[in-house]
Parts: sequence; C-alpha cells; structure tokens
Amino acid sequence: MEKTLSPPGGSPPRAAAAPIPFFSQAATFDRLWKEIRAGCVDVLDRGKFSHGAKVAELERRLALWTGAAHVVGVNSGTDALVLLLRAAGLRPGDQVVVPAYSFIATASSVVLAGGVPVFADIEEHGHGIDPASVDAVAGPRTTMVMPAHLFDRLADLRGVCEVARRRGLTVLEDSAEAIGMRLDGTHAGLVGAGGVLSFFPSKTLGAIGDAGALLTDDDGIAETARALRHHGRGGRTLDHFPGIANPTILPGCNSKMDDLQAAVLLAKLARLDADITRRSELATRYDARLRDVPGVLAVPGAAPPHPGGNRVCYVYLVEVESRDALAAHLAAAGIGTEVYYPVPLHLQPCFAHLGHVRGDFPRAEAACERALALPLYPDLSDAAADRVCDEIEGFYRGRRG
Repeated sequence: MEKTLSPPGGSPPRAAAAPIPFFSQAATFDRLWKEIRAGCVDVLDRGKFSHGAKVAELERRLALWTGAAHVVGVNSGTDALVLLLRAAGLRPGDQVVVPAYSFIATASSVVLAGGVPVFADIEEHGHGIDPASVDAVAGPRTTMVMPAHLFDRLADLRGVCEVARRRGLTVLEDSAEAIGMRLDGTHAGLVGAGGVLSFFPSKTLGAIGDAGALLTDDDGIAETARALRHHGRGGRTLDHFPGIANPTILPGCNSKMDDLQAAVLLAKLARLDADITRRSELATRYDARLRDVPGVLAVPGAAPPHPGGNRVCYVYLVEVESRDALAAHLAAAGIGTEVYYPVPLHLQPCFAHLGHVRGDFPRAEAACERALALPLYPDLSDAAADRVCDEIEGFYRGRRG
C-alpha cells in the first residue's frame, strides 16, 4: 500500500480547497427545481414549445416588473438589439454611436440591422459611454446613439440624452445587462425609445440557454418588433398557431423565444429581488476587502452611480495591475475569472475597415488591459468571496514582498 507522507511536525497534508467557478447556478436550480419542473411539464403537456403561452406569461410578468408598456420576447439579447434598431427606423447606412468598450453585440447588432457603428470613448471614472465623446464623433449621417449599461450601473443617460436632443438623435439602450437598473424610477431601456434584456444563463435573470426581450413604451416599435421576430408576419402570432398564415408585412427573421426558457425564467423571476439583494451583499463585501489592496486600481463601489441611478450588480469588475498574471494566479488556486473585454470594439478585426488605430479611444483601451471580473452570483458563499479576496491580497503582497 502506498504510504502518504506527512509534513514536518506530523500534520496531515491540507486538503485542496474546492474550486470556485466564475459562475454557477446549481444551488439555485436545486432550490427552484419543483417550480421549474412544473413549468416545463406544463409546456410539454400543452405541446407548443416556442412562441406560446409561457412566453406570453413571461412578457406580462416582465412588463409589470419593469413598468414597460411592451415586452417582446425573442431568441437572444443580440436578436433583441437587431430588432430594436430595425423597429426604431434605422435605415441602410445610418450611423449609430456606440461605446468602444462593450460586448461585441453592441456594435455588431448595428451592422446586422444595416447601419454603421461609430465608436465613442468611455467616461473617465466608470465604463459607460462618455457624452462628450458622443458629441465629438456624431456626424451628419448619425441618426442614433446606443449607450450600453455595463456591470453594475447605468451609463450617463442624462448626459447622452442631452447630446441626443441637441443633435436630433434617437436614443436606444443596450440594457442587456441592466435588469433592475433604474433612473429616477424608470427602468433601463425605457429612458430612450427602447432597450433590451438578455437572459443568457449568467445574467441577473438567466435562462438555461439563449433568450432575450425588447422593452419599449412606443406602440409602433413594439408592433414592428413583434412582426420582425416571426418572419415579418403581421397580426397576432404569439400563442396563436393560425397566425402562421398571417400576411408577411416586412422581411423578418425567426427569433421566437422557446417556452421552456420562458418557464425557467418565470420560476426564477419570483426570486429576482432576492437575487439582486444577494449580489449587492457580495459586491459590498468585495468592495470593503479590495478597495485598499495595493495593485487593485479601482473597485466598482468606489464611484457612485450617476445621479438618479441605482446600483444593481450583474458583474463585479475590478481594474488591476498585472491583470493577466493575477488571472493566472487565481486560476491556479481554482478560482474562475473572466476578462471583460480583452479587445476594444474599434480594434476588433471585423471593424478593421473603419480605420481605427490604437490610441483613438484611450480610456476604452486602458479598461481592456486592466479589467477583470470576479465570481459574483447568488449561489456564491461569503466564505468563497473572502477566499477570492485572500488570494488577490496574497498575490499583490507576494509581488511587493
């Protein structure tokens, strides 16, 4: 039999700490399984698996939760952006100002909708689009501006809306990450002409696959978006099988939401407020532990939201020295992280034809070099969050020792 050696002093080897994934919802599904199972069985019993009664119910419930006049369920947050741009009247070749620092869909959706993205830098203290940069880059072909609400707060919507008013631009919101975020009580996506939600699994309200929604108080945008999601068919199609024969009033796409995803989201919607509270507790814990650690350049809680806005934590993003080395150190300790985002949008290969070079948007470029997202989700324990902080402190202490 192989003998296990003990270290000097006779103490047994220390057991390896359990991994801390960047995201997990295993405990959430254990807790909600009864409700999730009942919803899924109801879908199977009804026999209509997409664009059906569960999607209709989810739209109604989300409208009540957000205060939106219209919620249009679709296949993904990206599809929601494309349909929103089209429904809001984007014409081929129109320019849309978007932040240089965001997920690729913020800009690629503009292209997919027939427009041209125009990039703007982000604000000095934060990750939202800078209204002054929007003003500087908007030109005669610019018809829209689409700020992205990232991580834990709204972009400076008041500043963006003032620039848009002076320049005659339509404001749309990439509010894919922003469920629960509000400006003076108005939910994200409803300050401008419309916005979106993503229900990607890691989102604050996440499905078990792809799903999304469009939010708007504009009757015309909602009517057009409802047609676009179902091949451009007019009239009623949601939970109405005969609607497949409705006339096609404009070229659309197939972006119907699956009812199984809606069933999962309905079960999780009942816990959304509690989940937002738990995320806030964890973010506050991280703030307190990390704000004074040498090497940690910025924590989210150091800068308050813009006036009238609230903090809802989807991603906990720190800016740090030696970001890649820290990520490798945490990975070696079994702690998952994510880089948001490794390459700014204006330097992505798919936008090389726009002619941007490094240095065009220095704040966005700096964020891409320093930003690291830490584990943050309701299933994360206080002890696990403390262990993440211990490892970060140990990393920078060791480099300075």
